[in-house]
Amino acid sequence: MTIEMLREFLGWATLINLGLLYLWFFFFVFAHGWMYRLHSQWFKIPMERFDSIHYAGMAFYKIGLFIFNLVPYLVLLIIS
Repeated sequence: MTIEMLREFLGWATLINLGLLYLWFFFFVFAHGWMYRLHSQWFKIPMERFDSIHYAGMAFYKIGLFIFNLVPYLVLLIIS
């Protein structure tokens, strides 16, 4: 695997993961009631806890995306 292939892989992985993060965010904002009803069928949690779980999940996902995809992509972009 060459550096160019790795850089291209990380670039596409970053875009795909950003798309998934935005999709999650838009579902959370625009279909909040539907998501809550769906999840509350399986788990008995109050809406405040549901919101905090999703907010924390999006934060961890974004941090992981930056650390494992975006930063290595930018480093490979700079050095080559």
